[in-house]
Amino acid sequence: MIVGPFLASEALAAGLLNRHALRTRCRPLLPGVYIDRSMVATLYDRTEAAWLWSRRQGVIAGAAAAALYGARWVDNSCDVDLFHSSTKPPSGVRVHRGRLFPEEKRTVSGMLVTSPARTGFDLARLGLVADVDALLKATGVTVADIDAVAGSHRGSPRLRLLEQVLAHVDAGAESPRESWLRLLLQRNGFPPVETQIEVRDEFGHFVARLDMGWKELKVAVEYDGDQHRTDRKQYVRDIRRIEEVQLLGWAVVRVFKEDSEAQIVRAVRAARDRQGTRVTQRRKRNSDLARG
Repeated sequence: MIVGPFLASEALAAGLLNRHALRTRCRPLLPGVYIDRSMVATLYDRTEAAWLWSRRQGVIAGAAAAALYGARWVDNSCDVDLFHSSTKPPSGVRVHRGRLFPEEKRTVSGMLVTSPARTGFDLARLGLVADVDALLKATGVTVADIDAVAGSHRGSPRLRLLEQVLAHVDAGAESPRESWLRLLLQRNGFPPVETQIEVRDEFGHFVARLDMGWKELKVAVEYDGDQHRTDRKQYVRDIRRIEEVQLLGWAVVRVFKEDSEAQIVRAVRAARDRQGTRVTQRRKRNSDLARG
């Protein structure tokens, strides 16, 4: 069995299989590119297939490139974006013909891939905040790096959208829903949140890391995923962690996927108001004590 996608012409020429085996034991992924029938094609397989279809001349881009760099949450069913000269790509492959500078290319797993900064540039121009969040987290590429690419491509389409996306990305997001939640708060007039906030006790010992919030007010917003269904032990640990944080004076707003946007906004606003009042009162007491 040939592992992974392969060019039928190369496999036949090398004697790795005959035409009968190709027809009966393999199936086409793309024109001229096959995979063993027993294998379920992953995004990585389809990405490699697209690159082979281009006769190893294309440059993988977009979400498929981000996945090659280790970005999480990329949809396994997404089309593979490819910089290539073809005008008739097969289904499942999107071809782009824009300009790529030499420094905007890398080799990953033997394939030509857009650099992390160029990948971020392309994703941001599609308005994909969560995808750029994931790319930043996986690669360490920065907004400044992506901006530098934009500076080399003045006149490219959707640069205004890119600016809007880069103003809101955050490498601290650990899931698409956290990205969504952060943007929801921003849209509703809340100050920018800090992400991945470390909480320590009065002795400096680490207590917890919170999804997002406002450290000065001691307000945290935590997105609760499916741990209560998929990992009971982790869910219990999360509850205990929140209890410890609350004992240190934090207000923690827990958000569930069933919550409406209005419910979330009301809960966060109420928590900020309560904590803001406490901060004001504490400052007043400290001021009174200082005056003697």
